[in-house]
Amino acid sequence: MMIYIKKIMIILCIAGISTNYAQEKLTKEKAVTIALENNYGIIMAKNSTKVAKNNASVYNSGFLPKLTASAGANYNSNNSETTFRDGTSLTVNNDESKSYNAAIGINYTLFDGLGRTYNYKKLKEAYNLSELEAQTIIENSLLQIFATYYEVARLAQDFKNISTSLAISKQRLKRAKYGFEYGQNTKLQLLNAEVDVNNDSIKFISTENLLANAKRDLNLLLGRNITTPFDIDTEVSFTIIFKLEQLLSEAKKHNIEIQKVTKNLNLSNFDIKISKSGLFPSLNLNSSYGWNKFENGATSFFQTQTSNGFNASLSLNWNIFDGGNSKTRIQNAKINAENLRVQKELITSEIERNVINAFEIYNNALFILSAEEKNVETNKRNFERTEEQFKLGQVTSIEFRQAQVNLLNAQSNLNKVKYDAKNAELKLLQLTGKLLNTKF
Repeated sequence: MMIYIKKIMIILCIAGISTNYAQEKLTKEKAVTIALENNYGIIMAKNSTKVAKNNASVYNSGFLPKLTASAGANYNSNNSETTFRDGTSLTVNNDESKSYNAAIGINYTLFDGLGRTYNYKKLKEAYNLSELEAQTIIENSLLQIFATYYEVARLAQDFKNISTSLAISKQRLKRAKYGFEYGQNTKLQLLNAEVDVNNDSIKFISTENLLANAKRDLNLLLGRNITTPFDIDTEVSFTIIFKLEQLLSEAKKHNIEIQKVTKNLNLSNFDIKISKSGLFPSLNLNSSYGWNKFENGATSFFQTQTSNGFNASLSLNWNIFDGGNSKTRIQNAKINAENLRVQKELITSEIERNVINAFEIYNNALFILSAEEKNVETNKRNFERTEEQFKLGQVTSIEFRQAQVNLLNAQSNLNKVKYDAKNAELKLLQLTGKLLNTKF
């Protein structure tokens, strides 16, 4: 048993050296900055927004004319034999002829029932929607990053508390060993101390492994090498005072999901107008300038011919009846718009429920946090008093161990509740659309 404990001590000393080695101090603000630049999901969301921005450009609107150019050349070589009515004949071999042409043309739709106008506005609104989609991904990514960040913080503090508890257990083992050697303790007391050191050592190593895993998870979310070493800031503050009425009002104005369904409703209204544009005529302008040159063979009356000229035309097209396709599209677009209005009402109600639930969770977490802080103070005083009495031989090792375990559990509970409360606060900020405008 003692040999096993000594081996664990060596491992713990090495682990302590590596843990305390100077590492990067990863603050919450720095984590956000790194994530906005490197997080994989955020990068893809930004690229999707760039695509939507390109689609909303005037170059994709149909408002610009189409300009085309063409050119060509032809070559012919023929052998011919011609017999006239008087019986004479003419034979021509390798009779060559050449022709060249070039033209430039322009096509432009002067009027299409305003369908092009509404489609351009729809593309602009789709770009706005893509920005909201990207914002949703960024917010969700940040919530995930903070949840992992605070999990690292929780485990780091648990690791620190367990290290302190392990040091206390080792000191108790040392005292028990000396006491046993001098006949003041029984073998049972020594064995109990060894078992407690062993259990604390296992908890120490287990927590260290969990902390290392959580750090790798955070590095992955930050989009950097997963083995990058760092330390984190374990302090949190709760400076925001929430009022439920204000939260509900801000959520209805700024919540991303409500904004997204509003944009989709605007898009559906544009679909209705685009469908109605098919009921109107369209007016198109076509114009071109061309040049042609012919170099004729020997049998032709003209040796060369050259021509150039300009032409223009207007065409009016009106699909008076298309078998009811336009009517069907208009009706379906109106039904889709109605569904989106219903969906907006549903999402608004869901957001209101989520805000109220999150508000209660946050307040409950703060209450529990206050209670756990008092609980830690009580257990700390109880442990200090028990430790003094243990040194004087007024309490048993079992009572001392129980006070030690109670303090460690209280500290662990406080760490969990503290970061749960902070995550609840961030959730409230997301629901009210203020997460990205908050200083972390």
